[in-house]
Amino acid sequence: MAGVAALYVNLVRLFSTPKEIGLGATFQIWGYSFDLTTFFLISTAAVLILLIRSYFKISRWNGPADAIYAAHQDMQPLDIKTGFASTLAALVSACGSASVGQYGPLVHFGATAGTALKQWIRLPMKSDVVIGCGVAAAISAGFNAPIAGIIFAHEAILRHFSSRAMAPIATSAIVAAAMVNFVFQLPHPLSLRSQAPTLMLSFLPVVISGVLFGLVAVAFMQSMRYLARLNGRLGLKTYQSLIVAVIAVTVIGGFFPQTLGLGTVALAEVLNIPPSLGFAAALLVFKILLTSICLGFGFFGGVFSPSLLIGAAAGAVFAKAFDKIGFSDLNTALALAGMASVAACVVGAPLATIFIVLELTLSYEFTLITLLAVVVSQVVSINIFGHSFFDRQLLDRGIDLQFGRGQLSLTQTPVKTYANDRFVSVSQDQTAATVMQMLRAMDMTEAYCTRSDGYFEGKVTINQLLGARHDALIKDVLTPQPVSLLTSHSMLEAIEIASGFVGESIPVLDPETHQMAGVVTEADLFEAYLNIQAGIQEVEKS
Repeated sequence: MAGVAALYVNLVRLFSTPKEIGLGATFQIWGYSFDLTTFFLISTAAVLILLIRSYFKISRWNGPADAIYAAHQDMQPLDIKTGFASTLAALVSACGSASVGQYGPLVHFGATAGTALKQWIRLPMKSDVVIGCGVAAAISAGFNAPIAGIIFAHEAILRHFSSRAMAPIATSAIVAAAMVNFVFQLPHPLSLRSQAPTLMLSFLPVVISGVLFGLVAVAFMQSMRYLARLNGRLGLKTYQSLIVAVIAVTVIGGFFPQTLGLGTVALAEVLNIPPSLGFAAALLVFKILLTSICLGFGFFGGVFSPSLLIGAAAGAVFAKAFDKIGFSDLNTALALAGMASVAACVVGAPLATIFIVLELTLSYEFTLITLLAVVVSQVVSINIFGHSFFDRQLLDRGIDLQFGRGQLSLTQTPVKTYANDRFVSVSQDQTAATVMQMLRAMDMTEAYCTRSDGYFEGKVTINQLLGARHDALIKDVLTPQPVSLLTSHSMLEAIEIASGFVGESIPVLDPETHQMAGVVTEADLFEAYLNIQAGIQEVEKS
């Protein structure tokens, strides 16, 4: 991961150099001059994105949301080919000046690399642990913050702490940081040239700004979702969507080149050189817009880096506002707090983000101010939007992690797994007396009426038989539509359906042929639930 992070950073830096020098060719729109360098780079990136999609047959790029999902279950592991292709697409997008981030792709690459190693060399470790190792190494290498990497892996990906996972994850993070410092010697991602104000003097502005940072994070996340849905509603082909993004990058980048790419240089300037109110506000608005267009219309990359610059720009805006009412010298403090707060809301990792600030600044004062802003912004963001942008992405795909691994496992386990053939099967033309004898012989109280091909026709209980004549035919006393389950139902759906059921067993039917696949009892459902819970406890407590 340290090697990949170094390659990623150096390649993006290499392709950012021609943008600073310029190709010398320009074109003008409405009196404004635009450098062709950006247009050339983003157009080339768009072509490469199309080639990557075609070669790897990619229908949807994979990111941190997929890593989170894979860490919570074993039935649908990460797709290694798609993971590597997504990282390559993110690198191409970043090198082409698209307004995307690097840390999300690195996080997913780390998760994919861990999964690949587990498969290729048969590592004797759980899938969630190897995913956590890769993620921790990615954050550690990307930010040169090993402690934050360890916490991020547990907080944002695994969503639990365990002694079994701590040792390998910590080792991965520490080794990655050591490689970055002593082998690849990557530059420090953040440097501050000002001192932190006292917490007492900045308390009120930080609390108020924390609320506003939460709203900015919500606006950013909603903007990304809206433009992605807009692209879907327009029904554009992939190349047409990319053309829209190319135009947006060229035009907006021509006015505000600080919105292009990863935004690392712009972030350092906002933190250390107080920008004007108009510039900071424009940077905030256009960075949100351009990132949303790039990600919604075909380019791929992370949301962590853009959220850092968006938060810093928001902090600079609020610092200017507070400066007018007597709270001075808050630019760096609020920009840093905004950077951390918006990022924490977007990725759902407040503790890891705070430790990133602590490890990068080595300032206890700045960290306390950041902690206060992050806590406040989290309350706002969670109540309006949800836990994180990644959780909302999963929720849009019908995957709800709100209730943890237990419910997810119940959702993924089909009820037909627990269906059995311990039931009495009868035909419509048999008599009540005959079926009563069959029930006595099997020590059961219910029978199921089926045709010779297994088609389900109904259910008859011993109470119905006792109330009927001995020579009555089953077709005259059965219940044609009893409480039933479908083979497509999950265990969670089965438990919900069975919550109001009274009886011996429930038939499980094929939704297409209406044939019986078996029956399940309430005891079967309880046993399945307890087995799944026991497995979850083993993962989270070991």
